Amino acid sequence: MAIARAEIPYGAYWSTPFARWQGSFARLNSVEFAAWVARRELARRELPGEAFDYGVLGTTVPQKHAFYGLPWFAGMAGLGELTGPTINQACATGARALLAGAQEIDAGLASVALVATCDRTSNGPHLYYPDPGAPGGTGAHEDWVLDNFGCDPLGPHAMLDTAENVAAKHGIDTAEQHAVVLRRTEQYRMALADDAAFLKRYMSLPFEVPDTRLRKVVATLEGDEGATLSTAEGLAKLRPVRDGGTVTFGGQTHPADGSAALVVAAPERARELSREPGIRIHLAGFGMARTALAHMPEATVPAARAALEQAGLAIGDLAAIKSHNPFAVNDILFARATGADLEQMNNYGCSLIWGHPQGPTGLRAIIELIEELVLRGGGHGLFQGCAAGDSAMAVVLSVDDVG
Repeated sequence: MAIARAEIPYGAYWSTPFARWQGSFARLNSVEFAAWVARRELARRELPGEAFDYGVLGTTVPQKHAFYGLPWFAGMAGLGELTGPTINQACATGARALLAGAQEIDAGLASVALVATCDRTSNGPHLYYPDPGAPGGTGAHEDWVLDNFGCDPLGPHAMLDTAENVAAKHGIDTAEQHAVVLRRTEQYRMALADDAAFLKRYMSLPFEVPDTRLRKVVATLEGDEGATLSTAEGLAKLRPVRDGGTVTFGGQTHPADGSAALVVAAPERARELSREPGIRIHLAGFGMARTALAHMPEATVPAARAALEQAGLAIGDLAAIKSHNPFAVNDILFARATGADLEQMNNYGCSLIWGHPQGPTGLRAIIELIEELVLRGGGHGLFQGCAAGDSAMAVVLSVDDVG
């Protein structure tokens, strides 16, 4: 069942590796870098620029010249006639950008859309807000990334506190969280098997890292940089970050840098652009929700239920589930509340392990969801993930006619 006409052409998507905080992408303007990647990947996949008539850029950390948004990105990517919006919905940006692309197709206003997401959490901007009426005319300031990680102004509270609140409310202890971390590590190792065969289904590896002027290659990455591969021995040495809490550094994700993109198109155009036209990827449902203040991980449950209701499906109908899980608490709570199989969620990887560059995080997970469903021979899949402001978004998609 599909509520949207829009489809995703098989193979018309990509992600960079995600690089750790202050790692190989830390000096690259994220929008410029994403456009450089897009130009190369479009050529690699033989996706002609003239095919596109709409674009969406999802990004959450301001970069120099980001005021020009999608048109700037598109021009650098060799798509100089393309226009469209720039979207920021915190960690739900990937899902929201995908919905924006699908809505444009369904409205008949476009036939092929490029949905691109990018962020660099490293070296986030320091912003100054002038206030002539303040004592001495001194304005306010913030570090865009660090200060907002540490303080939701409605609380005020840090994002970590939302995980601790949910852990306390639902009786989720450190040992249970660490067990999930070890399982997620095992699942990510599935993606690394056979010389990273799963990652290479959508990621160009070895990945060439350009210099800041995007003129020459200065390094290569064999895969994600800084992905956390935890061990039972290592986790046992960790103590909760908060006194009296349950969440350790091992039980949460790490900030990262990277980009991801995919194509959304009307069905007939999707078949033309697909690497394998027999594989059909339908968008079946979207959901959004917000939960109680300072309980962010809980929002994924009503968001997923809304997406499943729109798709006319139940948890038991799903062949695969992927989550944006900044905390292991997220997956535990979601499985308890919905009956999802905690052990089978997030095969091949998730943000808990490969990191969290915000804007592209969800889109990469959706790309991996597609590839897992193709390997399974088709079926229904769900992506769900929380976002700042105790909110969440979810996407249901279906892969059929495989083979």
